[in-house]
Amino acid sequence: MRKMGILNGILTAMKRVVVAYSGGLDSTFLVKAAVDSLGHDNVIAVTARSETYPDSEYEDSRKISRTLKVKQLVIRTSELKDKKFSENPVDRCYYCKSELFGKLNRIKDDAGFSFVLDGTNADDLKDIRHGRKAALELGVRSPLLEAGIGKDLIRSMSRRMGLVTWDKPSYACLASRIPFGTPITKKELTRIDIAENYLRSSGFKQVRIRVHGDIARLEFYLSDIKSIINEAKRRRIVKRLKSLGFKYICLDMEGYRTGSMHEAVDRADVLN
Repeated sequence: MRKMGILNGILTAMKRVVVAYSGGLDSTFLVKAAVDSLGHDNVIAVTARSETYPDSEYEDSRKISRTLKVKQLVIRTSELKDKKFSENPVDRCYYCKSELFGKLNRIKDDAGFSFVLDGTNADDLKDIRHGRKAALELGVRSPLLEAGIGKDLIRSMSRRMGLVTWDKPSYACLASRIPFGTPITKKELTRIDIAENYLRSSGFKQVRIRVHGDIARLEFYLSDIKSIINEAKRRRIVKRLKSLGFKYICLDMEGYRTGSMHEAVDRADVLN
């Protein structure tokens, strides 16, 4: 609870905040903590909609924001119009977050609020995150990171707070399914979204479809891999994914892992 006390102190000192809110585990916990520390009138949750953000996640954010009784603003972002993003360089997240945080800063200034916050937590620094650079450049604060709070505490506290997101799987934008250097298109993002929704509806809680041309590389929790060997389920999955234009359906035997596309890129190139 010491870290929760630190978080409360950080948020209380901020007075009035705009939170980048996706409806996922981290941002929902942050919004709830901010509301508890500052009151409903001093928190604005801003949700960005674009082709990289599935409708299902947006609908989740709407339901949860109503439950939390927090003011939610919905904005549009247009990262696909920016070639520095759509050409899919290793630092694509920098350009996406630069646009998002720039818009959130304008909302903050127009409302007379003090800070823009994001849900970066202590465990996020284990992965390569170019969006973090944009946050630092634009003065975005990360209270969970500042308080030293990681995923385990976020989940346990979310459960204690009664948040439906406490066991929600981690999520990343749909662009993370496409190898660096392969252009990001609306058509491909839509195909990935449809395919992943189908797999979740088939009983897989966490899934990533990494697209390599006409190959769909499927990542599941290791505990779920055995269930795909079920013959009837396997046939249904193959049929559905081939109907979306994939020619080869491959199971990644390493299972789900964050940022697996980075494994094919020289680390020095990713960091520079």
